[in-house]
Amino acid sequence: MGSNIGSENWRFFKQVLEGRWFSIFAAFLIMIGCGSTYLFGTYSKVLKTKFDYSQTQLSSLSFAKDLGSNLGVFAGLFAEVAPPWMLFLVGLTLNFFSYFMIWLSLSEYVPKPNLWLMFIYVYISANAQNFANTAVLVTSVRNFPDQRGVVIGLLKGFVGLGGAILTQVYFSMYGHDDPISLVLLLSWLPSLVCFLFFLTFRTIKAPKHPQELKIFFHLLYVSLTMAVFILFLTITQKNSHFTHAKYVGGVSVIIVLLCLPLLIAIKEELFLFKLNKQTKDPSVVVSIPVLKLEEVAETSSPPSFSNNVSNKPQRGDDFGILQALFSKDMALIFIATVSACGSSVAAIDNLGQIAESLNYPSKSINVFVSWISIFNFFGRVCSGFISETLMTKYKLPRPLMFGLTQIITCIGLVAIAFPFKNSIYAASLIVGFGFGAQTPLLFALISDLFGLKHYSTLLNCGQLAVPFGSYIMNIHVVGKLYDREATKNGNVKTGKGLTCTGIHCFSKSFTILVIATLFGAMASFVLAYRTREFYKGDIYKRYRDDQMWTTTQSDVELFSSSDNKKMKNCDEEQDRDESKFVSK
Repeated sequence: MGSNIGSENWRFFKQVLEGRWFSIFAAFLIMIGCGSTYLFGTYSKVLKTKFDYSQTQLSSLSFAKDLGSNLGVFAGLFAEVAPPWMLFLVGLTLNFFSYFMIWLSLSEYVPKPNLWLMFIYVYISANAQNFANTAVLVTSVRNFPDQRGVVIGLLKGFVGLGGAILTQVYFSMYGHDDPISLVLLLSWLPSLVCFLFFLTFRTIKAPKHPQELKIFFHLLYVSLTMAVFILFLTITQKNSHFTHAKYVGGVSVIIVLLCLPLLIAIKEELFLFKLNKQTKDPSVVVSIPVLKLEEVAETSSPPSFSNNVSNKPQRGDDFGILQALFSKDMALIFIATVSACGSSVAAIDNLGQIAESLNYPSKSINVFVSWISIFNFFGRVCSGFISETLMTKYKLPRPLMFGLTQIITCIGLVAIAFPFKNSIYAASLIVGFGFGAQTPLLFALISDLFGLKHYSTLLNCGQLAVPFGSYIMNIHVVGKLYDREATKNGNVKTGKGLTCTGIHCFSKSFTILVIATLFGAMASFVLAYRTREFYKGDIYKRYRDDQMWTTTQSDVELFSSSDNKKMKNCDEEQDRDESKFVSK
């Protein structure tokens, strides 16, 4: 009897660790570590003062960060042939090496590096996140293909929230006046999390949960609670003195909230475990639906380059890599992303300098960075859930929502171009939300239009537009116009680099960013018009049609005929949850 109970407990424990819901919990933790790139604005000022960089030189390092963050093609191609665990090992190694070398340089344990060497360190530190990011995103979308917008929104949301969470951890360990120690924290903490969970991720053959969407809404509510709490923390920290004990207490609450998705995962796996035990002799046996995502038809010879590019599949089918890259739809996505996302990244990267030029207190810079992370999270999860609901229920094309988020971003950029009292606080919220909303929409768009067969490569090719846009907007627009204004006023201070004070420092450059973002929104609306008929159909139908239903002993039985009523009630609850969320 005791041995049977022990064996049963072990089977349940093993099911939890190997289940899709535990992988989602682990994905949240890993994606928080990927948010380390958003903390560049926190420690960039110490790079500038320690090594006496000009704004253009600092913008070059910012570009290295953006280039590394978005040049994930190598990670994507590697994911085509390597298992997820190998991507995690490569990513955590690169992450630790790069941040540790930056820390050694700032701490003067090694000689001051040349600008080109620091450029490489910053690039590697950002590029390392692509390996974990690609492994998590691709695996999760393949495990939940008909909830991809929701999954991408949540996962990318935790990347956005990661900056704020890591900031609070940094405050609790080192205080808020030691950005060099922040770099050390970024070297070991995300690497450790990846190492602990790197074996969790793989494409999992599992039964579709009858309350799948409802569970994702529960995860959404937990994540929103966490974001609101962190927002409360940052506001309180800005307006009152925080002792070390208070910082530790705040992080303790965050850790408790982070454990709630684990409890949800255990609860849902227990539901499936008990359900499987109860259906020993069902009248209706339903097996695991296995998506044939990686089946490749055997052909006698591969098509030629010209045929491969010109003979494109229908939208939603699996495109080849070249077919997708040379399509008009991808060109419009690229234009919209270069113009709008590039402008957003330029604004985020220069927020510390903007605040300094307008004489905001130095403590406000940490507040801006945290607020951007928090509202970046709100934008990502809201765009993921709302776009999925509007697309499936009301047949609105996803590119339309992509364009609307870019219009929202324009409002924040205007608040920087023509500042008023405390306008940068509002701008950080709006730009953070708008940029956050664009990210999951970009990734979901690529999967909608070009399929999942080469998704790991295509999503990284698509986001290449971000560093390209950032390079143009950050270096050739914001950086050069800022240095021109600073030189004009003769504000060159020893130990502080080239500085500018006043409204004029960023007014011209951000007016250009507003125009560029509007242009990107127009490209998105053109894409929405082109794809309107495609989104009127059922874009997920092929994934349901491709499911194979068998009744072998190894399959996991889901429901007996007595459970049909349960499933109907679950579907009705999901519809009510969707309607309530959209109405909010």
